[in-house]
Amino acid sequence: MTFEDRLKKFIRTIPDFPKPGINFRDITPLLSNPEVFGFVIDQMAEHCQEWNVTSVVAAEARGFIFAAPLALKLNAAFVPIRKPGKLPFDTHSFHYELEYGTDSLEMHTDAVQKKDRVLLVDDLLATGGTVDACLRMVEHDGAEIAGCVFLIELDDLQGREKLASQNIFYLLHYREDES
Repeated sequence: MTFEDRLKKFIRTIPDFPKPGINFRDITPLLSNPEVFGFVIDQMAEHCQEWNVTSVVAAEARGFIFAAPLALKLNAAFVPIRKPGKLPFDTHSFHYELEYGTDSLEMHTDAVQKKDRVLLVDDLLATGGTVDACLRMVEHDGAEIAGCVFLIELDDLQGREKLASQNIFYLLHYREDES
């Protein structure tokens, strides 16, 4: 049994959620096991150690789950990106297209600086829209993108293509037809 097969035992597939035809990858079994969750964070940190990260950026909500402990492991700042109206200080926003509409994200104007090397983190790389929006906000502030880290990459949705110029690391990948 491969490393990936062992780790996938802690990811539950929920068919037809949130709508018919979607296989939702439920990470809560992984999160409920401290040993496995810790192992995942350690693997992410080990891979990114050489990237000399100063800030770890993630969009709410599941990205926060991995980004905060990873920031601690990398001795880096954690920067939350949130939906509009959720951050208390001066923010700038980025509006982006989704498959069926638009969305917006906000980040504090002083969250990253030109000297920063930023790691973008999320639980899942699907179409890449949210991470691309985060990436554009960080680049707008002049910081350098060190790379992107995900627990899971969904191969069929081709998010990697949207992030083609970035260092990308993931621990697991799925095809849509895979249970």
